[in-house]
Amino acid sequence: MDQRPAEKAAPVKRARNSEKTKAAILVAGRAEFAERGFEGARVDAIAALAGANKRLLYHYFGNKEDLYRAVLLDAYQEIRRGERALSLDQYGPVDAMDRLVRFTFRHFLANPWFPRLLNTENLENARFLKTLPDILALHSPLVGQITTIVERGAELGIFRRDVDPVQLYISIAALGFFYVSNMATLSVIFARDLSGIDMVQEREAQAVQMVLDYLRTKPA
Repeated sequence: MDQRPAEKAAPVKRARNSEKTKAAILVAGRAEFAERGFEGARVDAIAALAGANKRLLYHYFGNKEDLYRAVLLDAYQEIRRGERALSLDQYGPVDAMDRLVRFTFRHFLANPWFPRLLNTENLENARFLKTLPDILALHSPLVGQITTIVERGAELGIFRRDVDPVQLYISIAALGFFYVSNMATLSVIFARDLSGIDMVQEREAQAVQMVLDYLRTKPA
């Protein structure tokens, strides 16, 4: 009989899932920067919230400024991906605009950290956003998409032609952004719970109606 001791199995090394770790750090960064602003945010807190080693965080993203830029870019990329997923070209102009307005409103509502993050960047006078080389290219398809929807509506005689797509999108975003970012104060001022489902649905429907009414109004 073989009396040699059984060989011990080599310890299994856990593969590092870098993409999963990076995603967790970005999510944690959203929360920390949105809650405390750029100056008040702490890398230690972000690493702890992400369940990641701080040295690993620096390895993936560099310093605090680089991490903030990554969080900011990721936030814009996320909303742009959502807009592309709407596949608005397959809908008529009214339905397409309806869907875009509702998506934008719901995105702000479902991600209250996003308006807070944008407020932080505005307090910084967009100094980090200005350094992102991809930011203009990221938004160009959105402007083109809105232009196409308006042109299709104008060709059918249901939308006005004198529409600036950038101004229109600013109005669409504002209808959701202001509601979400000022929900707490407006709820107190008007003694209504603006987070209630009835109020949210009413506001969303009004946002859609306001945009469509503007597009259907003939210029003076």
